[in-house]
Order: sequence, then C-alpha cells, then structure tokens
Amino acid sequence: MIQIQTHDFDVSAELARLREGNPKIGAVSCFVGTVRDINEGDQVSSLELEHYPMMTEKALSDIEAQARKRWPLENVLIIHRIGLLQPSDQIVLVATASQHREASLQACAFIMDFLKTQAPFWKKETTPCGARWVDARRSDDEARRKWLANGPVAVGEVSRG
Repeated sequence: MIQIQTHDFDVSAELARLREGNPKIGAVSCFVGTVRDINEGDQVSSLELEHYPMMTEKALSDIEAQARKRWPLENVLIIHRIGLLQPSDQIVLVATASQHREASLQACAFIMDFLKTQAPFWKKETTPCGARWVDARRSDDEARRKWLANGPVAVGEVSRG
C-alpha cells in the first residue's frame, strides 16, 4: 500500500489496517519520520515537499517490490506526506509485516534507506536566512550502499535534483 498525501495519518489506525485479516503476521515494524525544527545548525520554521505524481508512486512501488523480493513479507505500507509541514509534523510512515521479526525489521530499514535516496521528493525548508532546498545526506547514501553491497537491487536510479 502506497499513499502520497497532504493530510496527517494515524499510526495506530494504519498499523491496524496493515495487519487486518492476516493471522500469519507475527511481526510489524515501523518507522515514523517527523519534521525537525533544526537542520545543519539552522532553525527550521517549515518544510515544503514537492513531487511528480506517477513518477513518485512508480519509484516507491519499485522500492516495495525489491523489499518483497528480498524478504518474505505479508504486507507493506508506505505513507509520505507532501505540501507545507511544520516542525513535529509527521512526514513519513513505513511499516512492514511478516511472520517473523527479522524480515520485518530489515525490510523496514531497507525501504527507508532507499526512500531517502531514490524517491523523487524535493524538500525546501524555511530558515531565518530564507528558503533553501535540502540535499540528500551523505549518511543516507552510505546506508543505501550497504544494501547494494549485500546483493543486487533493481530499484531504478532517480535524480532528485
């Protein structure tokens, strides 16, 4: 399940939906990302996210498909918000469900690492010095490279500008 939306999400309700009707699920792992009020030493008063519809959904679908090839997953949920967000707002939810915790935990981390580096979202933060585009972090690229070292990944390369 992939959702790109402007409105907030209820983590408990989304996790219940992820598990609904599947008694095989023994493990659910999730990551919830929120907007920080500081980045690179500067105060951040807002974060605006843009994307290209269909291109973004395709990239997220490719990431999900690759995770499903690597691990025996019962279900996957990716929710990413777009639009204008404030510090402490939820921005992303990645949740994975499997029969056992190892697959669920690893798949959740994998999806987040590839989402941070491969999904075509553009982020602009507002600081006291004005607005600026946010570049990918070196640590995100390094995390992605660790997965690549562990085997082929068929997720398409997407330039994030």
